[in-house]
Amino acid sequence: MSNVNESGCNREGFELIDRLESEGKLNKNEFVRLLSLRDGSLMEYAAKKADALRRKYYDDKVFTRGLIEVSSYCKNDCLYCGLRRSSRDAQRYRLSDDEIMACCKEGYEMGYRTFVLQGGEDAFFTDEHVCSLVSSIKEKYPDCAVTLSIGEKERDSYQAYFDAGADRYLLRHETYDPEHYKKLHPKEMSRDHRIKCLYDLKEIGYQVGCGIMVGAPYQTFENIADDLLFMKEFKPHMVGIGPFIPAHDTPFASFKQGTLEETLFLLSIIRLLLPDVLLPATTALGTINPIGRELGFKAGANVVMPNLSPTSVRKKYAIYDNKICTEEGAGDCKGCLSGRVTNSGYRLVTERGDHITKTSGDS
Repeated sequence: MSNVNESGCNREGFELIDRLESEGKLNKNEFVRLLSLRDGSLMEYAAKKADALRRKYYDDKVFTRGLIEVSSYCKNDCLYCGLRRSSRDAQRYRLSDDEIMACCKEGYEMGYRTFVLQGGEDAFFTDEHVCSLVSSIKEKYPDCAVTLSIGEKERDSYQAYFDAGADRYLLRHETYDPEHYKKLHPKEMSRDHRIKCLYDLKEIGYQVGCGIMVGAPYQTFENIADDLLFMKEFKPHMVGIGPFIPAHDTPFASFKQGTLEETLFLLSIIRLLLPDVLLPATTALGTINPIGRELGFKAGANVVMPNLSPTSVRKKYAIYDNKICTEEGAGDCKGCLSGRVTNSGYRLVTERGDHITKTSGDS
């Protein structure tokens, strides 16, 4: 039950938001309490605070990253993912190097200055192969940032990619709680290794992104509070959160999806917790609500990732069901997003959009 005063305002929640804004932190019990107090008035209050803070650091800019989904093969068997190795319904594909370079060419001509290579943990993409791709992109487009999102690797692999020219790496930690992690992943995977990967990436010099699924199976407010405390300690350059959306042919197919409201509230909390973070309004947010991404901007988000992948493969990269933007061409996708951003009161930009603090071991 929310703690409200006679005027209907969530006084305790407002005070926690004010403290988070002024001090940039809360303790675990306070985060749990704040999450439990969420209502419409508190969401609106947090969003206004978050939007003011993102404008302080990034003005009205919403940064674009051109997403290229390079492979739907994955060696892992994560219980929530439509691309899990045991899925019988998953449609598998790999983009060739020429196809990936063609995606970059199209994106560059549209003004994009960041390319995100994302895929399952596919052994076909060896370290040498990834390094060759990164080097080719950086040689052809030296003014662009290259982001990788290809899963857990060992430190030597991450170092090789970085030496080849990779600038950023996205690796959602999914959940900081080891027991919760076990409920979402096969036994050969571990929370400890996932967290080690994130620290390795940061120590090497990448701009690093972590993140969670909101409303994941078995997730509690205590789990989310632990995630927020980890984010505060780790200080990622980017945080990617989106609602959990079930995928058929997975053990979680019948689980309830995450909600728009909880995701928006967490976007605002993360903006207040990490004022200069890069914070995407994800495709998953747009999938569960037609104006989900617009609401995400107003809650503190400032990044979008329009898809540059060939339309022939987009439906095959089905990490969850009913994913939007699988049939639009790259130009249509950019035009749609530009209109959504402008109508929300912000400005879509295609510049690199680096994290405002220079990358360093503790930035």
